[in-house]
Amino acid sequence: MTAGRPPRVLIDATSVPADRGGVGRYVDGLLGALGKVIGPGLELAVVGLRTDVERYSRMLPAAEVIPAPAAVAHRPARLAWEQTGLPMLAQQVGAQVLHSPFYTCPLRAGCPVTVTVHDATFFTEPEHYDKSRRTFFRSAIKTSLRRADRVIVPSKATRDELIRLLDADPTRIDVAYHGVDQAAFHAPSDEEKARVRARLGLGGHSYVAFLGAKEPRKNVPNLIRGWVLAVKDRSEPPALVVAGGQGHDDDIDQAVSDVPAHLRLLRPGYLRYADLPGFLGGALVAAYPSYGEGFGLPILEAMACAAPVLTTPRLSLPEVGGDAVAYTSEDPQQIATDLGALLDDEARRLSLAKAGFDRAKEFTWESSAEVHLAAWGRARARAVAGVTVPG
Repeated sequence: MTAGRPPRVLIDATSVPADRGGVGRYVDGLLGALGKVIGPGLELAVVGLRTDVERYSRMLPAAEVIPAPAAVAHRPARLAWEQTGLPMLAQQVGAQVLHSPFYTCPLRAGCPVTVTVHDATFFTEPEHYDKSRRTFFRSAIKTSLRRADRVIVPSKATRDELIRLLDADPTRIDVAYHGVDQAAFHAPSDEEKARVRARLGLGGHSYVAFLGAKEPRKNVPNLIRGWVLAVKDRSEPPALVVAGGQGHDDDIDQAVSDVPAHLRLLRPGYLRYADLPGFLGGALVAAYPSYGEGFGLPILEAMACAAPVLTTPRLSLPEVGGDAVAYTSEDPQQIATDLGALLDDEARRLSLAKAGFDRAKEFTWESSAEVHLAAWGRARARAVAGVTVPG
């Protein structure tokens, strides 16, 4: 056995929500890639919600896929099961490493544990979370940093913030960039673009796109205000389409109520997965003026769809976008200035679209899977060597 290839790993996928947002994209991408890169010396077991068993069985035909108890579909029951039922399951399947992909992990797992901590914004941007959510995730992150054998993060920025703010041990943190599914997120055809415009009722109307959760950290209200300032005096103002989950940002409704009547703002909610390339790649600009991200999967997916991207240089976003995206600030006036400049410069939009499309190819789930495999190997090697994690 080598340190990089532990013989049996149990992945707890019970935290994946039904809407398959960011954590769902991560788990799906990781599992799909593991099916391609693992060698014969590694065995995988996956425990997931009953609704996901068939999906995971297709992704990993050689793995043991285990349905979790039905009750874990509800978060309080899942967290309780994580502390009691999950360690028992790990013992039953002979797991030598347990991977928890969403912040929390069992306190006593009976085997080495690795945990994915997706971002540090609960500490860097606390004002953008309600008190209960902020308190829960701050506690979970601190506990995982203390108890896990290895912590996997999706960016150097997240690693650096955990070290700076929480004195995390840098020798136990592995950076595994997320990837993008190039088949699912691709440069769309004209037909795909037209189909999405028809579904949204836009016809031939141009638009600016946002795709993501409606959380305060995503800065949607200021995007709306910046868009209004940028387009209100244009003879053919592009619409703004704010797609994704509803979230809990009450300020969005206030910003929407202030939109002039002659402008079109659409909030279609979740879009079909198959429509995302046409939606993102068909936009004049994909705008994502976030206050900060642990990675920034929405901008990577937009880049893969050949959309010119406007985002902020906060935390991990420059690691993902590099020189292939345009940057702005979180302020609505600056968003208006930078968005307006892009709308007026077709050549730059085309240049950004090509640069982003090319850069997105550098982020693969196979590369991410290799980092996970190495982290699991290190965790197992520590256990074999008798090295324990401080309490």
